[in-house]
Amino acid sequence: MSKIRSHARTPDSGPQVLVVDDAEAIRTYLKSLLSLRGFEVLLAENGPKALELLKGDVSPQVILLDIMMPGLDGIATLRKMKKLRPEIPVIMLSVVGRATSIVEAMNAGAADYLNKPFEEQELDLAIRKVLEKESLREEREELRERLAEQQAREHSRFQWASEKMGRIRETLEQVADADVTVLVHGESGVGKEVIARSLHDLSNRRSKPFVKVNCAALPEELLESELFGYERGAFTGASTRKPGKFEIANAGTIFLDEIAEMSAALQAKLLQVLQDGEFAPLGGNKDIHVDVRVVVATNRNIEQMVGQGTFREDLYYRLNVVNVRVPPLRERREEILVLAEHFLRIYSEKYNRPCPRLSHPLEEAFLGHLWPGNVRELENMIKRIVVLGAEETILAEILAAAEPEPSGPEALPQEPKEGNAAPEAELETKISLKEIGRRAAREAEREALQRVLHQTNWNRKKAAKILEVSYKTLLQKIKECGLADG
Repeated sequence: MSKIRSHARTPDSGPQVLVVDDAEAIRTYLKSLLSLRGFEVLLAENGPKALELLKGDVSPQVILLDIMMPGLDGIATLRKMKKLRPEIPVIMLSVVGRATSIVEAMNAGAADYLNKPFEEQELDLAIRKVLEKESLREEREELRERLAEQQAREHSRFQWASEKMGRIRETLEQVADADVTVLVHGESGVGKEVIARSLHDLSNRRSKPFVKVNCAALPEELLESELFGYERGAFTGASTRKPGKFEIANAGTIFLDEIAEMSAALQAKLLQVLQDGEFAPLGGNKDIHVDVRVVVATNRNIEQMVGQGTFREDLYYRLNVVNVRVPPLRERREEILVLAEHFLRIYSEKYNRPCPRLSHPLEEAFLGHLWPGNVRELENMIKRIVVLGAEETILAEILAAAEPEPSGPEALPQEPKEGNAAPEAELETKISLKEIGRRAAREAEREALQRVLHQTNWNRKKAAKILEVSYKTLLQKIKECGLADG
């Protein structure tokens, strides 16, 4: 028992356990037992009820799940849980003699199992094991985040190679300590987050949190709770108080990406924060005061949205104190090869592969490419070169993209002039090269989607975060690639 107590804090703030069992006596017993150990215990009498809780904002550190339940049994419930919240460890509760069910549960992703009836010490040990394992996982995630931040800072050093970006750097240095709101705009993939992080790192808030929120990645009701938090009991499943991102970013910087996707109701609440530095969490009666530097970004024309009435004019002027336009990569061509070399070093080290050198034809193709996806497109291309160990596919894609689509009279088949053979071989080569490039791009994209979705057990929100795309874009890509829920 003493071992399990080392993981608990107080009954109000201790680790949360969800108990799923159709037997009321078992639920009552486990709630009493675990509460004495400092756990906060949630109860569900069946699989559907448990899944309903997990679809809300409930995030237990561990789930105790009975295998033998009427209707949706434990194995079926486990599979649905792992698709919905794959990160939460599940301990199965099984009657003795159900070995085949236990094997099936472990294959479906269960972290451990206990045979009923079990001793208290057995329960203590099982929960301690999964909590320690979860703690190690969180430490790894935190380390990955730190490395990502370090990588972003390292990346920012290479994004000032052009004269245009140098002028932006000078602007950031001038306003870094002024605490004014900054609006960063530019095409998708130009590096708006790098600008926001650089501003934070240059400011006197650099030792405080930098918190990023993608306003397009969450539906309105979830985005509000993500930004402003909620009090216990604010809605079904809100069993504990959750601080919002503004509260977490107190004394630091909050970066609101894709701000143009924010609903009118949330725009009004954001305006209040900018004006008064205060907001009320969901279900709260008292305002919370924060001191936060706000940086926002968009790839849309907000002035046009103001004219159309889809974005608040008063909020726009509050946000647009300092306006930073990040030019697309095609306007900063002197950065292309510098960034390419930087990404080659990063991903060679990350994937433990030899650091390749770009051929002269590929460098020329890079310099002539229009880069519709900007820096993000370049980074993804370099990543593929490192992973595949070859650049031919990338070169074929760029050459295919550069091929103009035939139009007008020249698009019609022409009879060869007398004395001149039809350049069939040349035409076939061009068509083949173009098709090879397109096919390779589609296949590479499909493979990447399939791999990430498999790793996340089809948790689309988590997959979108890993792939650095919006949730809507991910759903569209899944449809385009003809992928079915695994």
